[in-house]
Amino acid sequence: MYLIVGLGNPEAEYARTRHNMGVDVLNELADKYKIAISREKFDGLYGCGEIEGEKVVLLKPQTYMNLSGDSVIQFVNFYKLSLDDIIVIYDDIDTEPGKVRIRKKGGPGTHNGMKSVVQRLNSEDFARVRVGIGTPEFKGDLINYVIGNTTDEEYEELRKGIKEAAKAVSSIIKDGIDIAMNTYN
Repeated sequence: MYLIVGLGNPEAEYARTRHNMGVDVLNELADKYKIAISREKFDGLYGCGEIEGEKVVLLKPQTYMNLSGDSVIQFVNFYKLSLDDIIVIYDDIDTEPGKVRIRKKGGPGTHNGMKSVVQRLNSEDFARVRVGIGTPEFKGDLINYVIGNTTDEEYEELRKGIKEAAKAVSSIIKDGIDIAMNTYN
């Protein structure tokens, strides 16, 4: 079984923001594979189903971004998952909009949600799919850039990355992370 985590802030306030790319990818997967993300447990909204013949739990932590790991660790402990069973999806300012990057492991960088997940799991050894959002024109405007609303045109460019990231997650499950990395990186 895989735990697939889409990082973001609670949707109602932060829908269509760059910081919610993980949640948007989860929504894409849920639509494609007919998985209802409607149950609540362990500070998260989640749904269970199958992707490429494998059982999955799609999780949207309902804490704010910097506490995402609190929900993740509770699901990991409840389902007795190994680090190999975890895929975390999140936004990445160092990748162009519309592009994705897959990694087997690595540090959290400047991403507060990933810092929380790494800290709570006490490890950097789990798969992640980074969805490109690009960098703001002015570095001092980073917070407004990631949590501010996007224009329709900007969001259309981000949608390309959302769709690619959903395909990448399916590929990780079906083909393994090495093949997925060769295909999508």
